[in-house]
Amino acid sequence: MATEHFDVLIVGAGLSGIGAARHLQKECPHKSYAILEGRDNLGGTWDLFRYPGIRSDSDMFTLGYNFRPWEGEKAIADGDSIWQYIRNTAAENNILEHIRYNHWITDAEWSSVDTCWTITADTPQGKQKLTCNFLMMCSGYYRYEHGYTPDFPGRENFTGTVIHPQHWPEDFDYTGKRIVVIGSGATSMTLIPSLTEKAEHVTMLQRSPTYVIAMPEKDTLADTLRKYLPRSLAYFLIRLKNVSLATLMYEVSRRQPALVRRLIRAQLRSWLGPDFDLDTHFKPSYNPWDQRLCLVPNGDLFKALRKGTASVVTDHIETFTENGIRLQSGQELDADVIVTATGLDVVTLGDARFTVDGEKMDPAAHYSYKGMMLNDVPNMVQVIGYTNASWTLKADLTSEYTCRLLNYMDNNGYAVCMPHKEEEDENPGPLLDLNAGYVLRALDKLPKQGEKAPWRVYQNYLLDLVKMRFSPVTDDAMKFYRPGDINSVEHKLAS
Repeated sequence: MATEHFDVLIVGAGLSGIGAARHLQKECPHKSYAILEGRDNLGGTWDLFRYPGIRSDSDMFTLGYNFRPWEGEKAIADGDSIWQYIRNTAAENNILEHIRYNHWITDAEWSSVDTCWTITADTPQGKQKLTCNFLMMCSGYYRYEHGYTPDFPGRENFTGTVIHPQHWPEDFDYTGKRIVVIGSGATSMTLIPSLTEKAEHVTMLQRSPTYVIAMPEKDTLADTLRKYLPRSLAYFLIRLKNVSLATLMYEVSRRQPALVRRLIRAQLRSWLGPDFDLDTHFKPSYNPWDQRLCLVPNGDLFKALRKGTASVVTDHIETFTENGIRLQSGQELDADVIVTATGLDVVTLGDARFTVDGEKMDPAAHYSYKGMMLNDVPNMVQVIGYTNASWTLKADLTSEYTCRLLNYMDNNGYAVCMPHKEEEDENPGPLLDLNAGYVLRALDKLPKQGEKAPWRVYQNYLLDLVKMRFSPVTDDAMKFYRPGDINSVEHKLAS
C-alpha cells in the first residue's frame, strides 16, 4: 500500500489544531492536509479534563479564535461550553472530515533528499506511516496519559480514594466526603468551590501560597457592546480591551511588583475579611507573574472560605496515614478523598522521536525561532500559546504566520524553510519562562530562547501582532531552499 501524502499534517485536534486547520483552509486553500489526533475525540484539554468545575482560566473573548466570536453568556466559561465551541468550529468549517482519530504519533523523520517528513503513528490497525511537506505540531505541552504526582510517603497506607484531576473517575460520588486537595494552582482553585457543593468539607493543602485574583464571571461591558454593535466590531473591541488590560497587568507586574502585590492583597482583604491570615496563606515568596496568576470567577473560592465549607492549610506533608495526611507541623488532616492537583508532566513535541536526516533531534538543544520553529529543523512549526495571556492569541498568530510562510515558499519556488542561528547565546533561557513547578521539572526537555529577536519569546501579544502578522517572513535567520538545493541539513550548514 502506498504511503499517504499530504502537503501539511497537523498533529493534535485540540484548540490549536482546529484553529490551525481553519487558518490553513482559508489562507492556503490549495493545500491538502489531515489532522492526526491521538485520542478518540477532538477538543484536547477540553475533552480530557472532566473534573468538577472545569473551566477556562482566561476570558473566552481572547481564548476564543480571532475568526469566530465567542457568543457564550459567560466570559469565564465551563469546560463543556468550550468543547462545544471547538466542535462547532470544526463542523462549520468542514474540518471534521480531515481528522484521523486514534493516530498517536511516535516518530517524525525528516529527509532533505525527499524534502518531506515521514510520520509514524500507532493506530488500532497497527503502525501507519504518512508523509507531508510541512508539519504543524499542535499537541500541547503536557503528557495526556498521566499527570504529575510526587511520591508521597505512606500513600499505600491511605484507605480512602486518591484521584489526580487529569483522570477524574466518571460519575464519582463525593457527597458528604471530607476532601483534601493537594496543590494551589489553577486546578485546585477551580475544583474546590465546585466540590464544596456536595462534600462535607474541602481543604486546600498547599506547600506555599499562590497569587489569586477575582474576576467577574460575566463581562458587562462586553454584553453591552454585543447588544448595540455589529458582531465583528463588538468582538474586536472586546478583545482589544481584554488584551490591553492583560498586557498592562503583566508589564506592571514585571516592572512594579510591589505595587501589584499591594493591589492583590487589598482585593483579598476585601473578599476574606480583616481576620483572615493572608500572610500565611496568600502571601507568595515570589513576584507576581513569576508564576501564572490564578483566577477565581466571582470570588467563588473566597466565598467558600468565608462560608467555612472550604479551608486552606499551608504546610508540608510528612506522610499519608490510614485516615488522611499528617503534616510536618504535627497537624493531621482527616480525609475520605485526596485529590493530587500537583501539576502536569511536561513533554515537548508530543514526546515523539524526531530525526533530521537520520540524526536524532533533541528539542532542548535547539533555540526557538519566534516561539514557533526550532533552529536547523526544516519545515516544522510548533504551536505554543502564551503563558501570561490566553493560549489562543499566540496560537492564532502562529497559524497565520505559517500560512504566510507557506504561500511565500510557493510563490518563490521554495521547498524548504529553516531558521538557522549562527552562534550560541551566553545566557539562553527556557522557552516557557515561568518558575512554576511543572516548568522547572521539564527544563531538560524544553527548547531554549535567545537573548534577542527572533530567538527571544516576548510574551507580548501586541508586539507579536506587529511582528507576526505584518512583518515579512524573510529575515537573516530564515533560510529557504529550492528542490535540489539541499542534500542534507548537516551538509548545507557546514558549507
